[in-house]
Amino acid sequence: MTELHIGMTPPDRLWAGSVDERRATAASMADVGIDHFFLADHVSFHDGSGTDALLAMAGLAQLDQRMSVMAGVYLLALRHPMTVARQLATLSELAEGRIIFGVGVGGEDRHEIEVCGVDPATRGRRTDEYLEVVRRLLAGEAVSFDGEFVTLDNALIRPTPRVAIPMVVGGRSNSALRRTGRFGDGWLGTWCSTRRFTEAQALIAATAEEAGRDEVDWTHGMQVWVGVGANREQGAERARERMEAFYKIPFEAFERYTQVGDPEDIAEQLAEYRDVGCKIFNITPCAESPEVAIDAVGRISRALRG
Repeated sequence: MTELHIGMTPPDRLWAGSVDERRATAASMADVGIDHFFLADHVSFHDGSGTDALLAMAGLAQLDQRMSVMAGVYLLALRHPMTVARQLATLSELAEGRIIFGVGVGGEDRHEIEVCGVDPATRGRRTDEYLEVVRRLLAGEAVSFDGEFVTLDNALIRPTPRVAIPMVVGGRSNSALRRTGRFGDGWLGTWCSTRRFTEAQALIAATAEEAGRDEVDWTHGMQVWVGVGANREQGAERARERMEAFYKIPFEAFERYTQVGDPEDIAEQLAEYRDVGCKIFNITPCAESPEVAIDAVGRISRALRG
């Protein structure tokens, strides 16, 4: 994946409309230069809400063949890696070459992890183990593995994907960066400066070299919220309203990392990340309507591509 990839969260109307309306929305996104849908993944988040990202990706991938699908990010520690490898192999048959698998450890809601029978303190170690197993299975290996959390004897997944599925690792900590270096094809950052983004790439590369992975075609990315308005003040107000409703904390916690303004202003701010190696932008737009949001992300996409 050497080109720039621009993704957008599915608009709310994509879930509520008829099949024809969903296809029309997906087509409008592809028409303006949006490359993929990206989806969060939760089993039972805070009040029980959530979306199974892989199931949703299977459906969204059928709406428009031009659109790829991405988990951003999947809570791998809550599932058995054998089952996940099968799901990804099946999804690859439905959307060959149009899948990006983002993985994270979660933890914002400890209860979500506990009700899945997982000790929250183990989620990082589980993710490491499961990532290794999933990668090997999807590469076509017969996997025998005796780990802390999973044991396999000559495990196989057939057919394996004919087009390799990129696996990117999300998380802000150095542990997430080292996990990327050992097991990932890229890192998915959030709430970080361009300086941190640059430092992260260096730590990932050093970890990969130590692990004997010195020929990785890295695909690093950023997940961002953007506030779309006629000017930066209006964009900031739109971002404030939506982000405070979602996160339940003051906007000031995110303000320095949130791009706001008209689409060209936002693209100029995001270009700083592109210029230091960002290849994936997952954009959650805060705008006055779904139509304005789609148009804005399309304009951002075209401006970033020059």
